[in-house]
Amino acid sequence: MLGPRAAEWAGRLRESYPQASPEGLARLAGQRFLRQATVGGAGAALAGVFAPVAELAVVLWSQANLVLHLAAAYDRDPAHPDRAAELLVLTLVHPDLETARSALAEARAAEESGSRPVEAVGRLAGPLTAQAGGRLALRLASRLIPGAAPLAAAAGNSAALQRLTARALATFRPPRSQS
Repeated sequence: MLGPRAAEWAGRLRESYPQASPEGLARLAGQRFLRQATVGGAGAALAGVFAPVAELAVVLWSQANLVLHLAAAYDRDPAHPDRAAELLVLTLVHPDLETARSALAEARAAEESGSRPVEAVGRLAGPLTAQAGGRLALRLASRLIPGAAPLAAAAGNSAALQRLTARALATFRPPRSQS
């Protein structure tokens, strides 16, 4: 669902602006999803007791969209299965592509066989729980200062997405040729 939309977005922009460079498309994607994560995170912080869950959902959605749109900007198929493994590495859920691919393969095998899906999903997203725990602790601490939660959420989401953008650009941007 997200991959085809990212490909459609890049195709539409290339058709409308044939002179647009991959770097230009990447900047547009970065700005779009940075704004989405910042505004969405601040809004989610107002969701009361469900704020940490809502904010995590906004951040994960923004991160996945950003990575797939950046891949599309650099002519990588955003719907290709390799993007899932790259997404897991770029978002620091897994340390390398081999580990991410292995976790994805286990999750697919468990889904197909109907056996131990909880364990496979745990291996796939287990590292994400540490990130969520840290995010929850920060949000709970920010609630001690009235009005700080939306600001902390916006600032934290913005910084995290900027770091993700840098990692994704390093992955998808072709190496510069030596002249």
